[in-house]
Amino acid sequence: MEKSGRPEKEWLTGRSVQLSILVLLLEATLAYVVSVVYGVTQESPNAGVGSGILLPVLAVFAAGIAGALTVGLVLPTAWLSEVLGHRFAGRAAWWWVPVAAGAVSLVVVAVVVPLAGGGTGAGAVALGWVLTTAALTVPALLWRSRRERILKPVALWGAAAVVLTAVLGGVGLATGVLKEYRPPALASADLVGRWSDGQGGTVAFTPDGRVTVVDIDDDLGGWGHGDGEGDGAICTGQGTWTYEPGGGTWSQEVDITVDSCTYGTWNVGGTESRPTLYQYIGDPDSWDLYELRRTDGGP
Repeated sequence: MEKSGRPEKEWLTGRSVQLSILVLLLEATLAYVVSVVYGVTQESPNAGVGSGILLPVLAVFAAGIAGALTVGLVLPTAWLSEVLGHRFAGRAAWWWVPVAAGAVSLVVVAVVVPLAGGGTGAGAVALGWVLTTAALTVPALLWRSRRERILKPVALWGAAAVVLTAVLGGVGLATGVLKEYRPPALASADLVGRWSDGQGGTVAFTPDGRVTVVDIDDDLGGWGHGDGEGDGAICTGQGTWTYEPGGGTWSQEVDITVDSCTYGTWNVGGTESRPTLYQYIGDPDSWDLYELRRTDGGP
């Protein structure tokens, strides 16, 4: 049987697969743009940075990943929509596609949540299901198209959506509608007082540049931290501290010097009302932070 001058088998394995891969790549690019804009607004020392670092790596495998998702998720969604439509309505109407996508997404979420440790909240699970359903619905709907020249319009409209999203995000950040996160600007006087890691460790800064450290982790830069190797190094002692404002809020540094400790430089994070001092635990790419928070309400 032929449709639009092409064998049905060729339509299923050729143009539709290409169309699905194209849509998935466009969706991934759009998600990346949104994640960068969202990340810039979040309280994080890596705001908008991590995605940029990973993008070139992911781009190398993007087509292969999109192809795997096409075979493993989009094709089953399109097939299930056809089955449901013929079974319950006598014809495969388009509205069966989101229904099928929702069912397939439930399976995806059921697999992913246990792999994530099961600690994901109900709201995050629901959001993940909705986004996965939407991501599968679009390529599965287009899979049904019999139009010969559809790849170019989809590519153009998809690229336009990505560009528009990036422009709107940039305008939102430039105008202040979206608030870009920046660490609070501190002064030496703002550091004076007692800070805690929330696990019994404390650091007390005095106005004369002296510091008292009690039970603070001293193995922050160790690559084995957190995996059972090299853990348990705790520092207690007295020494000195200095604050370097740097050239901006992102470059503020606090140096603590205690003879019995081997601390690196502490960075400033948090907000104006809730500042923090932090160091990376192990590899900075892990984004795992060891934080100190004020416990005495300020100097």
